[in-house]
Amino acid sequence: MDISLASCFIAVDDFDKALVFYRDVLGLEVRNDVGFENMRWITVGTPSQPDVDIVLEPALADPNASAADKQAAAELLAKGMLRGVIFRTDDVDATFERIRAAGAEVLQEPFDQPYGVRDCAFRDPAGNMLRFNQPRT
Repeated sequence: MDISLASCFIAVDDFDKALVFYRDVLGLEVRNDVGFENMRWITVGTPSQPDVDIVLEPALADPNASAADKQAAAELLAKGMLRGVIFRTDDVDATFERIRAAGAEVLQEPFDQPYGVRDCAFRDPAGNMLRFNQPRT
C-alpha cells in the first residue's frame, strides 16, 4: 500500500492578502481558484511538488456550520491559534530575508534547532504560523 500527501489546508480570512503572500512573497504557483456557495478556495503549490496542493480556505469551510461555529473559528484564526505549515528550503537565511523584506511578521529569526534543522518562523496575513526549515548537514 502506498500512501502520499495530496493536500493540506490553511485557513485564511482575506483571500486577496493571502494570494499576494503565498504567490508573490513565497513564490507558490496558483493552481486553482474556486468559488462555491459564497465561499472561495485557492489552491497553491510549489513547482517542485506538482502532486502536493496547499488549499487556502475559510476558517470554517463547512456550509452547514452554525454561525456560532463560524465565529469561533474566525476568532481562533485571528488569535493565530490554528495550525500552519512547515516548508523546507535549501537556504533558510535567504528565505528569511526575502520574507522579512516583504513585511511579514517575524516570529523567529533563523536558529539552529537541537533536532537537526535550521529554521525560522513567520505569521501569514491571517495569523497562521509558517515555519521554514533547512536540514543541517
